[in-house]
Amino acid sequence: MTHGQTRDRRGRWTTGGRTAPGTERGDPAVPPNPPPPEPPPAPLPLEAVLRHFRAGAPHRATRVAEGLLNRGHRVETSTGRWFLKQYVDPRTAAATTVLAQHRATVRLHRLGLPVPPPVRSPQGGTLLQLDGCCYALYPWIDGRHRHGTELTHGQCEALGALLARVHAELDRMKPPVPQPAALPCADPARTDRLIRDLLEQARGRSRTRTRNSPELPSEQSDFDRLAVEHLALRRELLAAHAHRRPPAGRAPRTGWVHGDFHPLNTLYAADGVNGADPAAILDWDRLTLGPQAEEAVRSAAQFFHDRRTGALDLSRLRRFSRAYRQASGSTAESVATAVHRVWWERLNDFWILEWHYAHGDRRADPLFPAAAAQILWWCEEYEQVLDAYTN
Repeated sequence: MTHGQTRDRRGRWTTGGRTAPGTERGDPAVPPNPPPPEPPPAPLPLEAVLRHFRAGAPHRATRVAEGLLNRGHRVETSTGRWFLKQYVDPRTAAATTVLAQHRATVRLHRLGLPVPPPVRSPQGGTLLQLDGCCYALYPWIDGRHRHGTELTHGQCEALGALLARVHAELDRMKPPVPQPAALPCADPARTDRLIRDLLEQARGRSRTRTRNSPELPSEQSDFDRLAVEHLALRRELLAAHAHRRPPAGRAPRTGWVHGDFHPLNTLYAADGVNGADPAAILDWDRLTLGPQAEEAVRSAAQFFHDRRTGALDLSRLRRFSRAYRQASGSTAESVATAVHRVWWERLNDFWILEWHYAHGDRRADPLFPAAAAQILWWCEEYEQVLDAYTN
């Protein structure tokens, strides 16, 4: 037993003393469909999982802090080091969903992509279902996460080309995808109603106590004041740009996407010099169908932004986008359409405030200043951003 680990009366391991997941992300990513507040940590059946996968006796287990969906644990055993994944988010934790992800990652690994496959048990399975929860085990990969502003121009190009190859290989291994007739965008009328509700809560008229934040004060906090200021500015921007809502019938090609391709889901060699490509692409929980060029646009915004101001590093972004277009065969027109749609998505999105006020979930609060600043900057510099993505 080691720091951060205790055993309950049934001898199961529990992880404690951890940092709230997600607060280390440092990017204004837009996760689709914000999850409910994270449930309290459940006892981890560590020995049972390791026994199932024949991974040795446990020496040490530590909760990995990053991540807003499922839970990860670094485990050291008598046979080596492992990453133990515990699927807890109800939208991604169904066994059929997880097994489909496993099959895709195994095939990508066999094709030579830096995608770690799950460990197989002696019976040949990659998933353990125990007490209503799913578990998978992976070899531990040494490395570190690198924000896009740390990458050389060559590494930015390699990253864009790598994402294009991921999209191409996913398309080849999956059945053909019927192209949807329309992909609706955010409705500004609905957004205006959401802004009104969030303003009421930020001003303190409908603050509620929840399990995840029972200590909410009755007076307005600095977060509330920033929220009120930004919501008022965003309402003005939406009124000014309402005529620029993307048409539902115009969208880039739909295909299979990773769904969450950002700095904390890519791992580089620890020394930072061994190869231009990431050593691993992690967390395939959101593997899904979607406009592939939009994933490229969204990922570039997540990699190449200033973590304080939200402003995009257009030089690095340009290298990434050019490499993606060349490797994927995407036209400048399709990428321009994706830029327009992602910009509109960001303009209408308030996921951090919804987590904070509707769910009482504060894990994403540290991301709000940069997220709020980025969309204001993007509106002012729209043509420059578009040029960096497409020219």
